[in-house]
Amino acid sequence: MIKTKQLLFSFIVLGFLVSCKEIKKEQVQNEPEMEGMPKLEVSENGHYFQTKEGKPFFWLGDTGWLTFNKLDRDEIKKYFSDRKDKGFNVIQIMTIHSLPVANVYGDSALVAQDLSKPLVTEGNSFENANEYDYWDHVDYALDVAKEEGLFLGMVPVWGSPVSDGKVNLEQAKAYANFLAARFKERDNIIWLVGGDTYGNENTEIWNAIGSILKANNPERLVTFHPRGRTDSSDNFHNENWLDFNMFQSGHRRYDQDDTERNYGEDNYKFVQVDFNLKPTKPTLDGEPSYEGIPQGLHDTLQPLWNDNDVRRYAYWSVFAGAAGFTYGNNHIMQMHENHSKPEAYGSKTYWVKALDAPGATQMQYVKKLMLKYPYFERVPDENLVANQGEKYDYKSATRGDGYAMIYVYNGKTISVSMGKIKGENVHAGWYNPRNGKTTDIGVFKNEGVQDFKPSGEAVDGNDWILILTSK
Repeated sequence: MIKTKQLLFSFIVLGFLVSCKEIKKEQVQNEPEMEGMPKLEVSENGHYFQTKEGKPFFWLGDTGWLTFNKLDRDEIKKYFSDRKDKGFNVIQIMTIHSLPVANVYGDSALVAQDLSKPLVTEGNSFENANEYDYWDHVDYALDVAKEEGLFLGMVPVWGSPVSDGKVNLEQAKAYANFLAARFKERDNIIWLVGGDTYGNENTEIWNAIGSILKANNPERLVTFHPRGRTDSSDNFHNENWLDFNMFQSGHRRYDQDDTERNYGEDNYKFVQVDFNLKPTKPTLDGEPSYEGIPQGLHDTLQPLWNDNDVRRYAYWSVFAGAAGFTYGNNHIMQMHENHSKPEAYGSKTYWVKALDAPGATQMQYVKKLMLKYPYFERVPDENLVANQGEKYDYKSATRGDGYAMIYVYNGKTISVSMGKIKGENVHAGWYNPRNGKTTDIGVFKNEGVQDFKPSGEAVDGNDWILILTSK
């Protein structure tokens, strides 16, 4: 009898365990599949980005230009994880920097340095060196980026090989078709045609690459990354393949600018031009002055651009109506290795150490501020400022129906023309772009001209954002 009871009990327990296993199996089968990256598109008003579901997407980019060829798999994980933690959502990378390019494992990207002949091996096993090639490494980076929720802004081929005459039209077409086919199912790619090059040179090649990528991957956003102090809108604004504009405000000071535009450091002026173009397309600064790089770029004895300058470029351009902003760091953009030998532009800092540069940490507060208020109704409005100045005295301003924001770079008084947003009264506060904290000021009548003086001295780098909200 005892044995019978024990046997019966064993069957009951076994049945219970099997039942639990079946329930667990059913639960796993019924779990929704991992969602892909949000599909990005241009907002209805044409000025900004949004997801397919209509949610705002504020582009916060970083320039990790040499990621594919200088970082190993563990370093890619480290870099992408850090950037996700700091609020970045786009990493700009050169797919091919130069025709002889190889990755950290010694895998060349091309056969005989011919752009039309990508070097592809069968298989993709990292454990088998004969299978894992340059393009498998790119795939790996895309996988890691997707895990972190990052888009990769991939430049198909940097401008220099094209401008040097090492790429012809037919090679460019063959290469673009290869990219379009290989990465057709990748939902976290944004294509940046060009790459620090003039759009009025080799225009036929850039149009061919852009057209092929867009025709084969119509859901992927495409733009053109231009030379310093130029804009994609200069040559490609009316091209069907160009979804949004990108300009490079560059690395020069006011007194170093010898271009016809002569914008100097006023990157917001690019935005002002693009914002009023037809058809309406988003625009953003895809390469402003990098943190830690010499002013003027090439003379390493010049002062270095710092986090104050990075913040100024960000708020000036975004408040002027840009759809986002790309940060850059001298040491990260070239992935400076861990040694004391200087690399390009005088870099002596290991890229991992540069991850925590002040400007990189502070960029998240730009995105957080922009997404805090109704996003798609936001417009630039310089008329908010009654005491507008030039150069470092310039005050950028933006507003919606019930809010307004004004950025001052040097701690000077902002005289506000009130009545630009709704309400008889407004609540005022100072937003600190260094830490993202807001200090309340009080409630004010929404009429006349009202002066607001931020705390601290009137010196460059003592920057603040005045925020007014309707009461």
